[in-house]
Amino acid sequence: MRIADILIFIIYLAGIIIFGSSFYLKNKTASAFTLGNRNMPAWVVGMSIFATFVSSISYLALPGQAYQTNWNPFVFSLSLPLAAIMAVKFFVPLYRSVNSPSAYTYLEIRFGKWARIYASLMYLFTQLMRTGTILFLLALMLNTTLGWDIKTVIIITGASIMIYSVLGGIQAVLWTDAIQGIILITGAIMCSLILIFSMPEGPGQIFSIAAENNKFSLGSIKPDFTTSTFWVVLLYGIFINLQNFGIDQNYIQRYLTARSNEEARKSALFGALIYIPVSLLFLFIGTALFSFYTAKPELLQHGITGDKVFPYFIFHNLPPGITGLLVSSVFAAGMSTVSTSINSSATVIMSDYFRLSPDETGNEKKSMKILYISSALFSIAGILIAIAMINVQSALDAWWKLASIFSGGMLGLFLLGFFTKKVNNFAAITGIITGIIIIGWISLSPLIFTDSLRKLACPLHGYMAIVSGTTAILITGFLVGILFKFRKN
Repeated sequence: MRIADILIFIIYLAGIIIFGSSFYLKNKTASAFTLGNRNMPAWVVGMSIFATFVSSISYLALPGQAYQTNWNPFVFSLSLPLAAIMAVKFFVPLYRSVNSPSAYTYLEIRFGKWARIYASLMYLFTQLMRTGTILFLLALMLNTTLGWDIKTVIIITGASIMIYSVLGGIQAVLWTDAIQGIILITGAIMCSLILIFSMPEGPGQIFSIAAENNKFSLGSIKPDFTTSTFWVVLLYGIFINLQNFGIDQNYIQRYLTARSNEEARKSALFGALIYIPVSLLFLFIGTALFSFYTAKPELLQHGITGDKVFPYFIFHNLPPGITGLLVSSVFAAGMSTVSTSINSSATVIMSDYFRLSPDETGNEKKSMKILYISSALFSIAGILIAIAMINVQSALDAWWKLASIFSGGMLGLFLLGFFTKKVNNFAAITGIITGIIIIGWISLSPLIFTDSLRKLACPLHGYMAIVSGTTAILITGFLVGILFKFRKN
């Protein structure tokens, strides 16, 4: 990076910290810290939902996948309208009627304390790992391109996000998310335009080269669930997005910050649907990169492929200033995700483990103390996990598979409680156990059964884990509930 790029990046980082911290004086109550006094503009909430949905992983991974293969990942985006409609019609009014800052209070109302503890604990573990992963990846990018010490970058980045998240609360998170979402989109648009007008034979060459190499394919439409076909990605997208918009604290908390039910619905719809054209933009960048380096192969260093191509283009083929903006865009995506995890996790800890409501004025001092301490400790834990990943990167894939086993059961439990009103605790627990076993088999059997035992491994694609597990929870819970009621009668 040149001096101009480094200055833009540093100014951006400092500006976000100062702007986010400026909300400190507006966060003297727990309600302000966790829900923004339920007075946030709809467009800010919507942009925050979008920024939460996009992480630095997506920012780099989508172009990498399009470069390496085709537009199969776009099928995931096509599932978003269903999740958005479900959110507008069912999820938003449900959580606003429950009137709790925690998404998991509903599960306690429906099934009891065990359901709330199970879901909230799995959420906290998943967010910790997510925070550590993103901090590690952001630091790795600067380490490989600038040679900056990776531990130092992790600590500085994590501490920066912690400062404005702790001081500014949810208002700082939402407003900085909105700004960072705009920067993210602006950076992607500028990169696309540069690629379009950098082709030797004009913009049309991008499409001609891409079409010759089948880069616009959405995947096979065969009914095959062992590979990443159109149907596998579509089913995965439907279930994972229902989980995001239906049970994830990061999203539920945002529904509650809006001024009214109608504005909350608009926010959810806007935040979900804006991802569709943006993901298309990311995939176009990957395809354009393929055409660009096919037309100019001498510009691409040997061995650079997949997820490494977009960062390579950012640092080697963009003019001064634009590189700094794109690096800031990547950091914007990562910082939005991490700040969201910090605030939402602190809210869950206060609401689900200390059982304090932000509307109970007598608990204000105690509530604020818990929120500050929880935010700080969660941030520090995320930083430590990121540092630990430097030497144990091989454990990352296995951990995410384990995380999917537990978090996958959350959606099934929620849907079981929401759509089957007469299912009791025993049926719900039976369904959860069945679902987790199936998710575990699909996710872990390929790692356990190798070589001569490979035939014993599950042949289904890993994306089918949450689909099969959630379906199993619903069917098992429903049938056991009917049998239990029949036996009781």
